Amino acid sequence: GGLPNQEQVVELDASFMDGDTLDIGAIGGIRDFANPISIARALSKEHYNNFLVGEGAEKYASLHGFERKTMLTQRAKKHYEKRKKATLDQGLSPYSGHDTVGMVALDVHGKMCVGTSTSGLFMKRPGRIGDSPIPGSGYYVDSHVGGACATGLGEDVMKGCATYEIVRLMKDGLTPQEACEKVVNDLEQTLLKRKGIVGDLSFVAMDCLGNWGVATNIPEFSFVVATKNLPATVYLSKRVDGHCIHTLASKEWLEAYEKRIRMPL
Repeated sequence: GGLPNQEQVVELDASFMDGDTLDIGAIGGIRDFANPISIARALSKEHYNNFLVGEGAEKYASLHGFERKTMLTQRAKKHYEKRKKATLDQGLSPYSGHDTVGMVALDVHGKMCVGTSTSGLFMKRPGRIGDSPIPGSGYYVDSHVGGACATGLGEDVMKGCATYEIVRLMKDGLTPQEACEKVVNDLEQTLLKRKGIVGDLSFVAMDCLGNWGVATNIPEFSFVVATKNLPATVYLSKRVDGHCIHTLASKEWLEAYEKRIRMPL
């Protein structure tokens, strides 16, 4: 499922990029289809029409046999009603929460790809598209260099073409960690100077050798690393004096997380 928009409808955005060919596939505002990233991946193999939105994306998905599914869960409905009472019904801004999943992958042959999948900003306006399906903002990859994905407030991520910038910096010689930290810090400072406010910014990156980096401007950001020698492992990242320190998630943290996402609303 996912987080619904202002009208309690789940609209999904997703993307896929091939690091060898630079082929891109993306969808925006699609409704009632499971695994939207699979639709984006299929679009990346098309020569034309690689980015489809709304009704056009849904027609393409139906024509190509992708699974239809109601993506608004009962839990999401309860979450919506609870937030609506606390915000919209009192004339307050509802925009708090997002659920982007981003992945950077490298295989044994040196091929890289990236992908994103999200229902976007919680209680967004119908038709709103964030950074996740936008190449160079929500994702970017080049198998000769590396790749990056973003999560956070899409409206602010897009102002820095952040993931393209991370890959460019890696091409210029920065490590994935250095590149992620520079982009987070520079974009945050730019927006604070220009607007006086900045949203959540978090980035994950990997270079073509398998070195990875993560940076964030929020108090704590969780991510997962998996390699040939390391099973899927949860890490936590915290920023200290402009640098991000990564630590293994404790058993207590994992148990608290599991409890939090399953507790009754």
